[in-house]
Amino acid sequence: MMRIKSILVSQPAPSESSPYLEIAKKEKIKIDFRPFIHVEGVDNKELRTQKIDLTQYTGIIFTSKNAIDHYFRLAEELRFSVPDTMRYICQSEAIANYLQKHIVYRKRKISFGEKNFSDLLPLFKKFPSEKYLLPSSDVLSPDITRTMEASNVDWKRAIMYRTVCSDLTDINVKDYDMLIFFSPQGIKSLQQNFPDFKQEETKIGVFGATTSAAAEEAGLKVDLMAPTKETPSMTMALEKYIKALHK
Repeated sequence: MMRIKSILVSQPAPSESSPYLEIAKKEKIKIDFRPFIHVEGVDNKELRTQKIDLTQYTGIIFTSKNAIDHYFRLAEELRFSVPDTMRYICQSEAIANYLQKHIVYRKRKISFGEKNFSDLLPLFKKFPSEKYLLPSSDVLSPDITRTMEASNVDWKRAIMYRTVCSDLTDINVKDYDMLIFFSPQGIKSLQQNFPDFKQEETKIGVFGATTSAAAEEAGLKVDLMAPTKETPSMTMALEKYIKALHK
């Protein structure tokens, strides 16, 4: 059975207290971090081609911190002063709290859901008369579209940022015994940067069903899958996998 000596995690390097670093120390393996994808904002010209006029909306739906940053960035570029009367519907409390980076929180109309986008449905029923803007990336979850169609509110999507493949040509993926992915775009970046990549002995770890499906579609064999009931996080799954492998 092969031992794993080096792992490449397709994410930015974590803070000093990361469970990854614990695993590296405990199992004596090298873990490197490198984002395979990054976010690029669209400019105000491109927003205009989507026929988006920020002054026309009385409510904003935020699904991520990226969406918040890019909405306020574009508002500033377009010299649009976001009114105090704006209603904010956020997918989670953490996203709602992040709004404080851009606005004075306590004076505003802010609501948030539990966790999933579909949890927001009661909020749209509660505030049905607003005209909503949904800032998003170029990739939108079908769950969002379904929920918005079921909500019967007036809404429009605005693509304010894109997820693009990072340039990885300075690294050799074959130097690693294992690669770990967190999104279908990460898999796409692997294919784009390393078109001749053959998996052979390389182990592949994936987080989430859509990432797993993208890996299989790309002809990769998935060796490690998270989350599961026993291992809800990638680090827990990884630790269990390596322990079993190195027994």
